[in-house]
Amino acid sequence: MTDHAAVLRTASSSSFAPTAIDRLARRAVLARLARISRGRLAVHEGAHVQAFGESSPDLSATIRVRDPRFYRWLAQRGSLGGAEAYLEGLWSTDDLVAVVRVLARNQAALAGLDAGLARIARPGLRMLHLLRRNTRGGSRRNVAAHYDLGNAFFEIFLDPTLTYSAGVFERADATLEEAQIAKYRRAIDALRLGPDDHVLEIGTGWGGFAIHAARTTGCRVTSATLSAEQHARATERVAAAGLADRVEVVLRDYRDLRGRFDKLVSIEMIEAVGHAQLPGYFRACSERLRPGGRMFLQAITVPERDFAASVRNVEFIKRYVFPGGQLVSVGAICDAIARAGSDLQITALGDVTEHYATTLRIWRERYLAAQAQVAALGFDERFRRLWEFYLAYCEGGFRERAIGTIQLTLVRPN
Repeated sequence: MTDHAAVLRTASSSSFAPTAIDRLARRAVLARLARISRGRLAVHEGAHVQAFGESSPDLSATIRVRDPRFYRWLAQRGSLGGAEAYLEGLWSTDDLVAVVRVLARNQAALAGLDAGLARIARPGLRMLHLLRRNTRGGSRRNVAAHYDLGNAFFEIFLDPTLTYSAGVFERADATLEEAQIAKYRRAIDALRLGPDDHVLEIGTGWGGFAIHAARTTGCRVTSATLSAEQHARATERVAAAGLADRVEVVLRDYRDLRGRFDKLVSIEMIEAVGHAQLPGYFRACSERLRPGGRMFLQAITVPERDFAASVRNVEFIKRYVFPGGQLVSVGAICDAIARAGSDLQITALGDVTEHYATTLRIWRERYLAAQAQVAALGFDERFRRLWEFYLAYCEGGFRERAIGTIQLTLVRPN
């Protein structure tokens, strides 16, 4: 990653005289950073450097403060304010993933950053998140806010399968495309797909799984999406692959699907369902599966101890990237299945967290190498920094296992 100091819209810190509030905020933030005990974080303010953490760390990171308002944003809005300060160019770094990883390792010690003044903003943030709840209309708006940025944008950093979920790298030298196909093979094997099967896919993406499954197994696929952009492009890709007789892409909410299917697949769509809607999601899945049917679910998770807090809090991803989004946990999935009155049973669980970190690294490298293309699509500097932060934030989270990725196989009894 390159340091973006030369292109920041804000001037260097020497151009701004800190106010009394900035000085108080700085004192409070540095006192919190002094609690770092795992890894090392260096804070540069012009020629002045303060380092926190281990003297001989296995992980180190550097923050360069470009504007003293950085401390105020962090003190007043907590970790979300730190992210927002990055979007505004108030600080920079030459390794954003390392910064995220050091902070993730010291999450308990730094919890105070999200207390105090940062609590004042929470009710407003929660209200905004509640206004984005996943009713049918809300889900359409939330999906459009992210996925309808334009197919050309996502094509910049995705592989030729246009898959926007974790791949599985079966070899150290595997390409991203090979990793995505390996993930599809795992899903196909878990579902035991054959030419007589009719598969329901909830969450089309750009049609990568549907195309691969129909082409390699001869099965029929009905794939549902709420994104108009994805629906149009996936339909085009299905036709170009000569599979229009095997694959149907529908623009429809999962709650409005009808019929019975032999198999069901949902790859990283559950994060868009919403906590309150989880039982309804599994009820719909159960109703769409025939007795004896199999389901493959890939989901991004949070640790059980953090799930309740993640439902309450509105962090960077919910606020700026996936409105209405909510990660799940294994326990939350089991609870939702039970509350749905579903007879779905989990028969296998696999962890692919480390593979998501690698997937995100490749996406981030491709994205950063194509900044001129992103700008040419009409996206301004703040948007470009937001997506850089998003990709690095997720990669760092997966590398430190602050978040995870699982693959579940579920079965409906005969």
